[in-house]
Order: sequence, then C-alpha cells, then structure tokens
Amino acid sequence: MKANVNNFDFLRFLFALFVVITHSYALSGTPESEEWMWQITAGQLSFSQIGLSGFFVISGYFIFISLQRASSLKTYFKNRILRIFPGLLGVLCVTLLLIPFLHVKGFTIFTQCDYYTYVPRNMTLYGFQSTVKGVFDTNSYHAINGSLWTIQYEFSLYVLIALLFYFRAYQKLISVLLAVVMVLLYFVYTFFLERVAGMQLLYLQGYHFFNLGTFFVMGSLLASIQFEKKVSVVILFISVVILLLAIYFEVYSTVKHFVFPVVVLSLGFIPLRFFSTFGKYGDLSYGIYIYSFPVQQVLVHLFKPKVYSLMAFSILISIILGFLSWHGIEKKALLLKENRILK
Repeated sequence: MKANVNNFDFLRFLFALFVVITHSYALSGTPESEEWMWQITAGQLSFSQIGLSGFFVISGYFIFISLQRASSLKTYFKNRILRIFPGLLGVLCVTLLLIPFLHVKGFTIFTQCDYYTYVPRNMTLYGFQSTVKGVFDTNSYHAINGSLWTIQYEFSLYVLIALLFYFRAYQKLISVLLAVVMVLLYFVYTFFLERVAGMQLLYLQGYHFFNLGTFFVMGSLLASIQFEKKVSVVILFISVVILLLAIYFEVYSTVKHFVFPVVVLSLGFIPLRFFSTFGKYGDLSYGIYIYSFPVQQVLVHLFKPKVYSLMAFSILISIILGFLSWHGIEKKALLLKENRILK
C-alpha cells in the first residue's frame, strides 16, 4: 500500500506525542497516577505505553515487508542503519554541544570523562549511557535522554527477524514460525515475567524486550498474512470493542498483544481524509521521540515548569526539532535506501 493512502505517518506522530505526555509527568515530579489515561484505565495503561506499543507494532509490520523486498541482507541492514543512526547521531551531538551552555554548577568538560563517552557509547546502542555526571543532577530524573533505551531493543528485533530472510520462498512456513515465536514470547511475558516474577522485574531488560518484542512479532505475523488486504471497518470495530471490554474488566494485559496490534494496523490501513496525507509534512515521529526528553530536561533545569506547561512547551519545541531532524538529516539519509517503503 502506498504511503499516501494510509494513516501511519499520523499514527507515529501521535504515538511520539503520547510518550512526551507521560514523560511530562515524570520529569516535572508529578506522580504517574495523576495521568488521566492511567486513571481511567485503573493503572493498566499510560500514554507512553500506548505510544511505545504502537511504534513496535507498526515497526514489526513494515520491517517484515522491508525484509521481504530486500535483495540481500546487506541491503536490509543498510536500510535499517540509515533509518536509525543518522538521526541518533544528530541528537547526541546537539545534546553534547548544548550541555556546556547550561551553566551547571561545578561541571566542566575538562574533568568529565563521561562527557566524551556519551556519543560513542550511545552510538553502539548496547553501551547505553543515560547520564553525564553533574548534568541534571537536581532534576527528578538525571538521565539526559531517557528515550533512547528502546532503540537497542528495536535494532535487536531487526537482527532477529533477519533470520527469516533464508525462508522467503516459504511464506506459509514463515507465518507458522512467527506464530510459534509469538506464542513463546507471550508465554514468557505473561506467565513468567508478569505473573510469577512479579512487578519487581518491571524495569529489567527482559521485561521490556519480551513485552515490546511480542508487539513487534505480532506486527510481523500480520504482515506475513497480508493483513492490509483483509482489514475492514468491521474488523476495526470488533477489535476496538474487545479492547475496551478488556480494559473495563481489567484484563488488558492478558489480551493486549493480540488485540492492540489489530486495532493499530486497522486504524493505519483504513484511509481517512487529512490523516492519510499527513506524510506530506514529513515523518516527524522519530525526531520528536529522540529530542523530546532532553528538551524537557532543559526546560525543567532552567524554568521548573508545572506538568501542563512542560507538556505544552516541550511538545511545541519537539515538533520543531522533529521537523528539522527529518528534513535536515533523516530524509537525506533515506535517499540512500534501497527498496524504500513506509518505514
């Protein structure tokens, strides 16, 4: 399906803003329980959870298609690297250049070794460095960019799904393999991490990998059966009803990996006026996502705003930076991609 007849650019934009909304509460020192999405769902959902889950569903769907269309694994990984790393390098360098101008008491670039490791470690993805000593130490959270942790999970999933390249001639087998992986991930997440181990594992890496990974694999599974040819208003309506009932009866966590992806992809593939042409402004979502956290940290450091002021100003500034990142860096890098599609 062509990029100008779907709503995915808008959905990614919306999901990025959802993450900014939740971070506004945390970074302003406001309890998460005051977020109204958290309140109306009895603690089952936050805006950031919706945003991240949606990102991984959409990513799983279109990364699978990208893999199927790639002429080689070299082409596939070249396209993935061009999508992630130029924008990432941009935000890391901008952040590094900004830090000395924050006038942080006692901070000097001549004595802070972690100032110089910030860019190279984060560019490796797996050496994630969230802080520089002395920077934002008085804020509620000390991380310079607390949004970047998800990128390592996404890239790991790119690597894992690349194994399917060798089975491209067997589409039914691929669907079966994805279904098996989906069930295994769901089982580990639901019956071990969530129920047996308990909430103390909430912030451990395994929890996030299996949670977001299951959304990603479900997106890929739906791509393998060409969900875009099956989507309809009826499917969207039924899946939304099931989702709302699950939230009402407080069983969302049990069904979310199966129902939420159907809702997201149905919303994406059923063209809606204005939303289906949103991409003409560019894909601002990645830029918004990677710039919003340091923007919010700077605002908190300088002005100590309340939650809604922080939310409003950080959204506005992040959209501007997302626009500049897309048109100044990401779009130019994507011109080097092969077999370009939605993602």
